[in-house]
Amino acid sequence: MKKIYLAGPDVFEPNAVEMGEKLKQLAHKYGFIGLFPLDNIISAKQTPHETARAIRDANIKLLESADIVMANLNPFRGVEPDSGTVFEVGYAAALEKAIYCYAADRREMIARVREQQQLPAGVTLCQEGKIIEDFKLSHNLMLIDLVVAVDAESCLAYIAKRVLQARGCF
Repeated sequence: MKKIYLAGPDVFEPNAVEMGEKLKQLAHKYGFIGLFPLDNIISAKQTPHETARAIRDANIKLLESADIVMANLNPFRGVEPDSGTVFEVGYAAALEKAIYCYAADRREMIARVREQQQLPAGVTLCQEGKIIEDFKLSHNLMLIDLVVAVDAESCLAYIAKRVLQARGCF
């Protein structure tokens, strides 16, 4: 079975371990071994900085061991995805891993920013005075073609279909 790294801000949820188990069960349902960042066992280090480094290093090793990366790109503390998840997606891209992402709101970014910041129609600058990219994409252009589904299960179904197609089963 192919291993799939389950990236996303789910690790920050109060019930993160349960969420991770649910994601791993879904992965298994679609024929994958799910790898969730909290699968790592990290012993507390002397300083928070050392603990953070240990978590980062363990997550990178787990990601490197995966065949596929599936990332939750739902907004995290704002309109954009979690920066750690985006780092993992970029790292996976550098390793030339297969990457698939999901986000519940796949409207164009400009519409999402306008709504969140309560900007009038036609406005092209956000509240900070920065241009809101308008490439008719739901996420930053660096993530083009990676957002394929609205939730984890539909993303896993999409990935499973792609894997079967690659094997010539479709």
